Amino acid sequence: MPGKKLTDELMSSQQPAKEAKKESKKRQKQDQVAAGAEDAGVPFCSKGSAGEVPKKAKKRQLEGGSEQQENDGSEKKKSKKAKKGEEACGGGETAGLAAHSGSSVGDSGKAWFSTHSVRVETPPGAEAVVPLQSFTEAGFPADIMGKLTQAGFTSPTPIQASAWPVLLGGRDIVAVSKTGSGKTCGFLLPGMMHIKKAGHKDLRQGPQLLVLAPTRELAVQIKSEADKFGRAAGIRSTCLSGGVPKGPQLRDLNTGVHLAIATPGRLNDFLEAGQVRLGQVAYLVLDEADRMLDMGFEPQIQQIVKTIPAKRQTVFFSATWPMAVRKIASQFVGPRTVHIFVGDGAGVDGKLVANKSITQYVKVVGGRSDKIAELQRILRSKPAGTRFMVFCKTKSMCDQLTTSLPNDLKSAALHGDKMQRERDYVLTAFKRGNTPILVATDVAARGLDIPSVGAVVNFDFPQGMEDYIHRIGRTGRAGAEGESHTFFTSDDAKHARKLSQIMSEANQAVPPELAAMARQGAGGGGGGSRGGYGGSRGYGGGRGGGRGYGRRY
Repeated sequence: MPGKKLTDELMSSQQPAKEAKKESKKRQKQDQVAAGAEDAGVPFCSKGSAGEVPKKAKKRQLEGGSEQQENDGSEKKKSKKAKKGEEACGGGETAGLAAHSGSSVGDSGKAWFSTHSVRVETPPGAEAVVPLQSFTEAGFPADIMGKLTQAGFTSPTPIQASAWPVLLGGRDIVAVSKTGSGKTCGFLLPGMMHIKKAGHKDLRQGPQLLVLAPTRELAVQIKSEADKFGRAAGIRSTCLSGGVPKGPQLRDLNTGVHLAIATPGRLNDFLEAGQVRLGQVAYLVLDEADRMLDMGFEPQIQQIVKTIPAKRQTVFFSATWPMAVRKIASQFVGPRTVHIFVGDGAGVDGKLVANKSITQYVKVVGGRSDKIAELQRILRSKPAGTRFMVFCKTKSMCDQLTTSLPNDLKSAALHGDKMQRERDYVLTAFKRGNTPILVATDVAARGLDIPSVGAVVNFDFPQGMEDYIHRIGRTGRAGAEGESHTFFTSDDAKHARKLSQIMSEANQAVPPELAAMARQGAGGGGGGSRGGYGGSRGYGGGRGGGRGYGRRY
């Protein structure tokens, strides 16, 4: 029986090493004493077999469960509370959330949050979040622990250590974290524990866990991670994304899966055709939520969430925290939601922050010929086999650039006009190092987790600074060092001031040419339907939509 098998797996899960358990208990006890509460900060599954809740944690879980039933109500009730929830999602203590990167979690927790630049905000009266600093503290079963060891992971990343105690405790979460932070395992592994704890379900009635992702590449990547950790535990998953035939995906749904990873467009197609049921979803993840909104998926997301039970656990991940993202988050999560911000102010007040482990180089150039010459210089400056991601604005430029590079610089293009089979082939060749230069549009700028990317090159400057942050975030992942090279022309001058600011805040050297453009660009005039006249040498346009007419740099 499937249910019996899952239960047996739970009961036969590994016991953490004695020394690790003693150290974990000792640290937790210190934190509890410092917090002034005997049972504060005991993580879900922190002792006993996986899925077995300690008495005190079980008590909190039951209280949290009744709390969630009371707060969840129906989707209609959640909508009525959206304004209040939006205030709670606004970030900061003024929004009624207690930031406890400080004393409420004890000295060791305080030091850990400070060291890893993590800020956690909880509603008034909620228990503090104590970071899980080792995998054994999370209480994952033996099959998952084995895969973590096999993958070479030694300890949780900051987002994992902060999110796991919240998610394993059954609470909703909003997490704002830079790319390459380990967030996929951050939400997948607790979700798998949720599935295993739930026991037998008729999977033909629909999945128990649903992950929404903006692009098919990211969805496929999440599916790969789900298979890596889920197969050994008997957890079946499917990927519902566009660009490939629906037939195999429908067969998976009809056979039954525990976990579905989907893009909003394809999943909405299945819903409208009555080919998928979401009535069993108890754990909902919105990954790269800001990107989904940027791509115009809000109507599809709203329609999908309406079909999911209001009594669920919701996990909301975003790389940035602008008002549009806060607003939609407030509609989907409960009022007892925990907010986690990872990085140097990441996401706070919508602020864009670059990864400080990435060295940023900006080169002011004339035109395309200068760019190609500089690109070849950069590509040849690194050891053979170094992986590069080169970003262009248009699909045609990606194709032109790959054909213009010499044969010894093996490159391939990735963009939306490529068939899915070709895209998969290109990505596989890049990951294996057979084609170490990937020339892509922004379709590949978000979500792709490709290890050991040596450098990113912005051949064309992106449309906005948010895309710049996500592009360069393809390197310097998981604590590694990285570098980015950006070609900047007079046509990009409107971004000079913001780019200089982002570089300065990341302790990067701003080239004199860029600094000069930033100073001169500040002369932009204001207003009117035609836009201002840009000061004496400004680039800035007025708010009315026109460009400044000042002399160009």
